[in-house]
Amino acid sequence: MTTVDLDADRALKAKHRALWASGNYASVAAELIPALGPELVNSCAIKPGDRVLDVAAGTGNASIPAAVAGAVVTASDLTPELFAAGRRIAAEYGVGLEWVEADAEALPFADGSFDVVMSCVGAMFAPHHQVTADELLRVVRPGGTIGLINWTPEGFIGRLFATMKPFVPPPPPGASPAPLWGSEDHVATLFGDRVTDLTMTRQTVHMNHCATPAEFREYWKRNYGPTIAAYRYNAERPDRVAELDAAFLEFLTDWNRSVEPGRTAYDAEYLLVTATKR
Repeated sequence: MTTVDLDADRALKAKHRALWASGNYASVAAELIPALGPELVNSCAIKPGDRVLDVAAGTGNASIPAAVAGAVVTASDLTPELFAAGRRIAAEYGVGLEWVEADAEALPFADGSFDVVMSCVGAMFAPHHQVTADELLRVVRPGGTIGLINWTPEGFIGRLFATMKPFVPPPPPGASPAPLWGSEDHVATLFGDRVTDLTMTRQTVHMNHCATPAEFREYWKRNYGPTIAAYRYNAERPDRVAELDAAFLEFLTDWNRSVEPGRTAYDAEYLLVTATKR
């Protein structure tokens, strides 16, 4: 890479770190998607003694269940501001794990260091998908397992990002949309013939945290980094904020599947991926 490319990449990663440090991702993980981490650990068949790397681990939604299963776990993330909450949660479960600041596109680990490399709606947000896939493959041993949970483009979170897209700056050159990681064809292309036993299954996680779509909109605005970033980008234009508010509320109203008064219900689709490195 040229000096200009390197500077641009550092600036982009700093922006990503700040984005995920904003809000309260610990609450999002604990209140909306607590089942996803254990689901991924079970799908990877993690057992005592396994060397496990969780990439873009956040507050440990998958790392901590892996440690509870007896694995030797390294939780890595570009945003170390999330680690304090992760350490508190791990302490509540009585487990220890290593927390390492790391870019999913440049993992600071030797080739073949881990028996299992996994990511729960995390690595999908690294901007350069092929680089990320190459790194996941590099650090897992031959015969080791790769496990991923990724939001699909057609599902609730994918459509949430589509709703916000007109209100955020365009991605930098070379960056790919995160929900593409939820496309079977895209994942198969990224890994190619370097894996065997590639299994991809679409599943859903149920979210019923708030009483109304408007309340759920405010929840996202308060807690979720990408949503916070979208509103900050438009903060000096009240007309655009109002348009975003209206589009967001329309989206949440349309997607609400609850038939119970005073309760919302959203089924968020994700792609569960497991594979074995050749």
